[in-house]
Amino acid sequence: MKIVIAPDSFKESLSAEKCCQAIKAGFSTLFPDANYICLPIADGGEGTVDAMVAATGGNIVTLEVCGPMGEKVNAFYGLTGDGKTAVIEMAAASGLMLVAPEKRNPLLASSFGTGELIRHALDNGIRHIILGIGGSATVDGGMGMAQALGVRFLDADGQVLVANGGNLARVASIEMDECDPRLANCHIEVACDVDNPLVGARGAAAVFGPQKGATPEMVEELEQGLQNYARVLQQQTEINVCQMAGGGAAGGMGIAAAVFLNADIKTRY
Repeated sequence: MKIVIAPDSFKESLSAEKCCQAIKAGFSTLFPDANYICLPIADGGEGTVDAMVAATGGNIVTLEVCGPMGEKVNAFYGLTGDGKTAVIEMAAASGLMLVAPEKRNPLLASSFGTGELIRHALDNGIRHIILGIGGSATVDGGMGMAQALGVRFLDADGQVLVANGGNLARVASIEMDECDPRLANCHIEVACDVDNPLVGARGAAAVFGPQKGATPEMVEELEQGLQNYARVLQQQTEINVCQMAGGGAAGGMGIAAAVFLNADIKTRY
């Protein structure tokens, strides 16, 4: 008898690989002679890198980046077996798992570390990137990621803003002239499992803010900030960012990837 075990991860509990091993151990007590095939899967969140690396015979690249609350964290991304594609998991650099429950605050959290992973992959000559954006601690509209790649967010006085959710409302203009030029020659795909827009009742703040530690008051502040951010983005890019499917994924990382990385959002990757 052949048994295929293909679970996703259990959020903040078990990786997909560990789920496979636990299920196999349980089944083996009843079916010791079965042929077990473990195929961990992922949806863009935790375990995406491991699943893709295992499936392609690739390898893991490790590096230190800025974590979601500004601390240094040991992060990673994967290279596929042919060495041509980087698989980047936002959760590895900007993930909710990296922040203790009592310290979670999406007004302060930043996705800067995810941008550092992208920059490192570019430094290694990679021009095809799969960016999984599940499991983040952030609702910063992807400001941090973009800032790490050279984008500058300015307030009404022309001062550069710290990239976090609390400063979304203060964004008055965006300078993209120094955005990493290598991105123009990249093919970037965003893997996510939701199609939520950036703002509104199904948006990044209302739906995902509470999961990341936001109080009702924080959710309202984040929503107002994202509305302002969307206005500025739309004025400067002429892209209708408010209702783009998947734009609100990972606290607005979807829209940032589409605008600043020219990425394709795959809401059913």
